[in-house]
Amino acid sequence: MANINLDPIPKDGGYPPVEMWHPDFCGDMDLIISANGDWVHEGKVIERERLVTLFSRILWREADEYFLVTPAEKMRIRVEDVPFQITQFEHTQDDQGQSLWRFYTRTNDVLELGKDCELELFQCQGEWRPYVSVRHGMWASFHRNVFYQLIEQVSLVATPSGTSAQLTSAGKAYCLGTFDDD
Repeated sequence: MANINLDPIPKDGGYPPVEMWHPDFCGDMDLIISANGDWVHEGKVIERERLVTLFSRILWREADEYFLVTPAEKMRIRVEDVPFQITQFEHTQDDQGQSLWRFYTRTNDVLELGKDCELELFQCQGEWRPYVSVRHGMWASFHRNVFYQLIEQVSLVATPSGTSAQLTSAGKAYCLGTFDDD
């Protein structure tokens, strides 16, 4: 019999193998991940950070639906925007001396831009917003204050369509938005 780690937060700091779990659908759970990053169960915000982190480790996306999965159960939850939110960042250098942006999510994920995540602009509520890829086709938004702090760090680059606000990380340039020069 194969040795399967069932602990949602492995002791080595990794993630459980949710991509290998294919349980039957068990129904809907009254859990909403709000657009502001709160995890709300039965109308109340979950205050225990470790519980939210645990749930985030067993989160799975199929098409536009989100599920909490274990080897035995699969419960659908609701996500208003995206399930993760970036609450901190740091600018450092990688092993080759290149600029590296590291993002930290509310659920203790550490993402290195250009190495294990990408940044893309998506339209949300009529405006373009930057999102960072996390895992299994899921994304993280930026907490508003973090985005404002980050925008102060960008380089302004002239492009044919206007001025682009860019970050360079791991040798790649990422656009956080463009604006007309008029």
